[in-house]
Amino acid sequence: MSVRWGVLSTARINRLVLAGARAATSAEVVAVASRDTARAEAYAREHGVERAHGSYEALLADPEVDAVYIPLPNALHVEWTLRALEAGKHVLCEKPLSRRAREVEEAFDLAERERLVLSEGFMFRHHPQTRTIGRLVAEGAIGRLRVIRAQFSFELAAVHGPDDARFQPELDGGSLMDVGCYCVNAIRFLGGEPERVHAEQVVGPSGVDICFTAALGLPGDVLAHFDCGFVLPFRDELEVVGEEASLFVDDPWHVHSPGIELRRDGETEAIAVAPADSYALELQNVSDAILGRAELLLGREDAVGQAAAIEALYHAAETRLPVEVSS
Repeated sequence: MSVRWGVLSTARINRLVLAGARAATSAEVVAVASRDTARAEAYAREHGVERAHGSYEALLADPEVDAVYIPLPNALHVEWTLRALEAGKHVLCEKPLSRRAREVEEAFDLAERERLVLSEGFMFRHHPQTRTIGRLVAEGAIGRLRVIRAQFSFELAAVHGPDDARFQPELDGGSLMDVGCYCVNAIRFLGGEPERVHAEQVVGPSGVDICFTAALGLPGDVLAHFDCGFVLPFRDELEVVGEEASLFVDDPWHVHSPGIELRRDGETEAIAVAPADSYALELQNVSDAILGRAELLLGREDAVGQAAAIEALYHAAETRLPVEVSS
C-alpha cells in the first residue's frame, strides 16, 4: 500500500523528488500539474508520470491523488497548502512554508481540523547524518554544547540567471528564505528555539536580501551564528562546538558526501555515515505518517518555530535592533 502523490508544478527540484519517490516504498507520484497543459503533458511523458493536469485546481480535484507536494515560489506556499488541504489532500510543502508564524499556525489548524498530514520539506533533517549529529550532541560526545556555526551560500545569478524568482520580493525571495533557512533549522534542531536574535542584511537591487548574517541566543546559554547569501561562492558547513570537542560537517544540507569529523585535542576522528537519499526518506516518512505507520518527523511544532525564527530575524535586520523571539 502506498500514498498516491501529485506534484504541483514542473519546478526544477521535482527531479530530486521524483527520484526519491521511486526509491520510497510507500510513495508513488501519479500526477503532475502545470498552468500550461502541453507543458504538463510533456513533463509527464518525460518523467513517466501517469497523468498530467493543465491547472493546479485540476490536480487538487483528482480523486486518484491522496497527497500533494508543493514546490512553488515561497509566496505561494501557504495559499496552495490551504487550497490542497481544503480539497482533502495531505501536503508536503517545500521549505520554507512561510516567513510568518501566524500563517503556519493557520495552515496547521486547517490540517488538524481536516485530519490531514502537513509537513515542511527540510529534506536534510531526514538523513542519517543529521540524526547522528543530534545523537552525538545529546549523548555528550562534545561535552556541554556552547556554540553552533552554520553557513550556506552560492552565486544565484551566475547559476540560475538574474530573473530567478528568488530575487523577487513579491515572491518572498531572499537568501535567508532560500538557503539561510537551512542554517536556522539546523541551529534550532541542535540548540532549541532561539530566545533572541541579532541580524544584519545587505539588500540587493531587486529588493531582497542577497547577504544575511545573524547571531542567536539559545536556551542554556548556547550561542549560534550563521551567514548566507546569493553573491558569495558556494559554501556549506555546519560546526557544533562543545566544551570538550566539536563536530564538523562539510556537506550538511545536500549530503552528497556524508561524513562527520569529531575534533578533540588537536586530533580528528572520522565518523562514517552511510549514503542515503534525503528525498526518499522524507517522502517515506510523510507517506508512512499518512498511512498511520510512523510518527511525522517535521510537523506543527517545528514549522511554527521555524517561521517564528525567520520572522524575528527579518525584523532584527530591518530595525538593526535585537529582537526577542515569540514562542
